[in-house]
Amino acid sequence: MGMRVRGVRGAITASGNTRSHILAATDKLLREMVAQNAVRSEEISAVFFTTTSDLTAEFPAAAARALGWSKVPLLCAQEMTVRERLAACVRVLMLVNTEAAQSDIKHVYLDGAARLRPDLSSEEDPETAGTTF
Repeated sequence: MGMRVRGVRGAITASGNTRSHILAATDKLLREMVAQNAVRSEEISAVFFTTTSDLTAEFPAAAARALGWSKVPLLCAQEMTVRERLAACVRVLMLVNTEAAQSDIKHVYLDGAARLRPDLSSEEDPETAGTTF
């Protein structure tokens, strides 16, 4: 098939609006996305981050820089404000060069964000088990 650019999605909730909470959550998410998809940093084309408007203490891209992704283009933006949104959420779209088929990409939804995509989440949220959003 050859190399193609694929999108890997992920999301996680931060436990607070502090620099350390945002960086810890983002670090956890990025490490899991890379591990589940066997991605090396040189295969990452770009990473887009969004946060809900209640996260203002740090750019989540700083966690990627701390992982050594100094040559990877990174962009942060604020999510749309939608009623009944999930609070304190960091979302990621990682574009990677890979030979993997689209169906083999593993999207990662952790902690409180697991309820956003229960069909893709490896975590079972007891409050939303069996429901679809």
